[in-house]
Amino acid sequence: MESLTIHRTQPAPTCTVVIFGASGDLAKRKLIPALYNLVHCGQGAMPAKSAVLGFARRELSLDQFHASARDWTNRFSRLKVEEGCWQSFVDGLDYLAGLDQPDGFDKLKAKLESIEKARGILANRVYYLSIPPDAIRDSVARLKQAGLIADPKAKNFTRVVVEKPIGHDLESALAINRALLENLDESQIFRIDHYLGKETVQNLMVLRFANNIFERLWGARNVDHVQITVAEAEGLGTRAMYYDGAGALRDMVQNHILQTLSLLAMEPPVSLNASAIREAKLNVLQALRPIHADTARSHTVRARYSAGVENGKPVVGYMDEQNIPDNSDTETFVALKTYIDNWRWSGVPIYIRTGKRMPKRASSIFVQFKDVPQILFNREAAVPANLLTIRIQPDEGFSFDVMAKQPGLDITLRPVRMNLSYESTFGGGVSPDAYERLLLDVMDGDHTLFPSGHFVEKSWEFVQGILDSWTDASRVPLVEYPAGSWGPQAAEDLIRADGRAWHEP
Repeated sequence: MESLTIHRTQPAPTCTVVIFGASGDLAKRKLIPALYNLVHCGQGAMPAKSAVLGFARRELSLDQFHASARDWTNRFSRLKVEEGCWQSFVDGLDYLAGLDQPDGFDKLKAKLESIEKARGILANRVYYLSIPPDAIRDSVARLKQAGLIADPKAKNFTRVVVEKPIGHDLESALAINRALLENLDESQIFRIDHYLGKETVQNLMVLRFANNIFERLWGARNVDHVQITVAEAEGLGTRAMYYDGAGALRDMVQNHILQTLSLLAMEPPVSLNASAIREAKLNVLQALRPIHADTARSHTVRARYSAGVENGKPVVGYMDEQNIPDNSDTETFVALKTYIDNWRWSGVPIYIRTGKRMPKRASSIFVQFKDVPQILFNREAAVPANLLTIRIQPDEGFSFDVMAKQPGLDITLRPVRMNLSYESTFGGGVSPDAYERLLLDVMDGDHTLFPSGHFVEKSWEFVQGILDSWTDASRVPLVEYPAGSWGPQAAEDLIRADGRAWHEP
């Protein structure tokens, strides 16, 4: 059967992308390389006249910024730097200092007008706020004051990209959303979660709604439980100051994991447009059973890594990492059990775990189907239940475990794995980076892969209940696990209490 193209990516409208915090880590590792890849020869995703403007506090000459951008692209881009393609990119790459200066936004306005006049393009602008969360409100207000936000009905567009974390808790998330809506229309706001740009996460909808076999099995009638594991092998790296103020629950569960769960569990949307998909995802969170003080001990685990071994080398514990205060009570590991209280998923437990300094970097979803009845082949020996594994990273793809008869005269059952690997099936080429997909969607004005304000608020409501229950350390103590392990014993006890066990991703 030939491939079937439902939506063909078109070149994005000509625009200017302004990167706030252009000298920061995100710009270096992701944004500049992704934008280069979009204009790379043969990609054709961005029209040649589009521009990129770095906006930051540091004083840099344009030559210095270009040299830095080339170095970042050489180090982090999936595509090689080729002279002709690079020249095409830097012809539209500019820089402006003064993000923190009183007249900085007036200079930004003049700079944008100059770029647009020189290139003969409309004032279509994308502002990517790669800045700390506490600077978002001020920056958006200053954009408005400087006349840098177009009316949502104007011919030229303004789009503002907000990086996670959106807030530190429910109260601050609500405040940020209010501030955004005071200055912008919801249609102009793009709350980015790079996890949603990953191929396998996007493929969740295709797997479910383009394959009748899975959709008919999807729910409490056939599914015993669901597991989501997001494991990180690395420690803190350069993120100690941010991470110690966040922890695993805020850093991973509130955004990445709840986004993934909503795609996995949502009802079929009425169409493929953004509003229908966002509504279907939101309905999952509205049905997610809260975890409060009375259930926190039996439904949550929090832990941090102690000294251990990674890849055969000793590594220090969390409290011995640089820039970690002596009184820190930040968790680097979380395990949860919750339920989706709707018709489809009623009674199906959802187990979630995520942590740092685990044995390997891997993100997987496991859909465990119910046991075979104890008759026929299951009468004398336990037959393993069918298992669907969806691998988000690093080996993107999915597999389905079934039972088959082993060749021979005897009836011997053997588990067989039907496996799809993106790399082996679709070729060894590197998939587009998540930021390439998401930046292109911003330019196109497509909100499908971006959380709505209501979704962010609902995800914080769920997480806030857990955070509040953890304020009493005696209720859910902060335990430890050796670096290089799959987490603390308490996480094993949480799932084993229900007669189940974690699957290794």
